[in-house]
Amino acid sequence: MIVRAAGPDDAAAVATIYGRHVRDGLGTFEEIAPDAAEIVRRMAAIEAHDLPYLVADAGGGDIAGFAYASPFRMRAAYRFTCEDSVYVHPARIGQGVGWALLEGVLAACEARGIRQVVAVIGDAANAASIGLHRSLGFDWCGVVRELGYKHDRWVDIVLMQKAIGKDRPLGRGLEF
Repeated sequence: MIVRAAGPDDAAAVATIYGRHVRDGLGTFEEIAPDAAEIVRRMAAIEAHDLPYLVADAGGGDIAGFAYASPFRMRAAYRFTCEDSVYVHPARIGQGVGWALLEGVLAACEARGIRQVVAVIGDAANAASIGLHRSLGFDWCGVVRELGYKHDRWVDIVLMQKAIGKDRPLGRGLEF
């Protein structure tokens, strides 16, 4: 498996993976799965901020998962902070795909001059995502109760945070 930059040719596979999470899961609060064209637009928006959008390529067009960093908030004071997102194909969960993807996102963010990465994890019972982030050094910040309503129930979010790039000089940060 190779972790690499995502491109438009990966959009259909990304849309399929994400669509399953949208329809069946609580890790995202999105309720209508985007199509491949929308995924291409979203990839371009991430790349416009010079942030990583990665796929785990198992070879032969088999995309095992994807991850990216996005601006945490669209205010200048947050220009050194990103939010990560990681989605793994259901058949690949537990195989190290999420770990490899998130490690790649963190390395790219650190190289970019980001200082803080925040995880906003849908569903306080999402042990896989919480464990993934904990395994890569994210600290628990807390739970925000009943923030979203999906699949006919109220859903919490978990906030986690990781400081990176402390030894690097402060750059310009993200531009808005």
